[in-house]
Amino acid sequence: MLNASGPVSDATRRRIERIATRLRYSPNSAARSLITRRTHTIGVLLPDLYGEFFSEVIRGIDVVAQRNGYHMLVSSSHSEQQALEAALGAMRGRVDGLIVMSPDLDQRRLRSSLAACSAVVLLNCAANAPGFDAIKIDNVGGASAMTRHLLELGHRRIGFIRGAAGNVDAEERRRGFRSALRRARVEHDATLEVPGDFTESGGYRAATQLLARSPRPTAIFAANDSMAIGALSALREAGVAVPAEMVVVGFDDIPIARYTSPPLTSVRVPIIELGERATERLVQALASDRRRKRSCETLETALVVRQSCGGSAAAGTH
Repeated sequence: MLNASGPVSDATRRRIERIATRLRYSPNSAARSLITRRTHTIGVLLPDLYGEFFSEVIRGIDVVAQRNGYHMLVSSSHSEQQALEAALGAMRGRVDGLIVMSPDLDQRRLRSSLAACSAVVLLNCAANAPGFDAIKIDNVGGASAMTRHLLELGHRRIGFIRGAAGNVDAEERRRGFRSALRRARVEHDATLEVPGDFTESGGYRAATQLLARSPRPTAIFAANDSMAIGALSALREAGVAVPAEMVVVGFDDIPIARYTSPPLTSVRVPIIELGERATERLVQALASDRRRKRSCETLETALVVRQSCGGSAAAGTH
């Protein structure tokens, strides 16, 4: 009766509800899940739980999950297949479906790890992973747009801080950077591409390496905002004025980007929307026929110009 499933009169319903309130009764969700074979819980596997990007993704997931009556179970895989499979094992039987972001695993390993999962939505994972719903970011287009912007400002020696090796996002952003240089017929200088790892400390180390180049670059494009923030710190310690002596730009447009000194020009990724769309897709999958057709969606990015490249806050979004 308490789940509104039985033919009960209004008077009887109100009487039972008063008794349940007095006794502080609450339904046993574990027992109910045994009957319905549903836990009303969504599993979320991310490469890491540290940093604004991941917290914003989780926020987007949580908004839609709560709206649809689902709880979240969140874990990290640290981009390792063994850790991913351990997390999947811990969630088995405890979640109805999964949202997985694992940009470091290739298609074969993803399929192997997720073969037993009935409802899965992939975020920013390896391209062309058939059998799964997938949502991706237009990394190539965003990086290309940022590089073109720097070229339009007159920069020809552009340092590029790469993301982690083998990471899908990192490779696509580097591809967009190189493509824009090639189309503008600007010679690619391999010495101006330096390794990074998507962390502030990685950006700091990479910027220090670029400062040692002779001649050094006039602009630094970091493959994410965390590395760009680390680069700003390295330049500040070295006494290099931004943007007067060197321009710094990033990718993702995490919330803190607008509050750095100077405010950071970045490629805006709809981070919260990424989490929201993934959860909406998963909820739809859980409510539909498992034989339905899977789809892949790409979310567009936008260029946000701020003072770190010599622009102004008024320049806004391109």
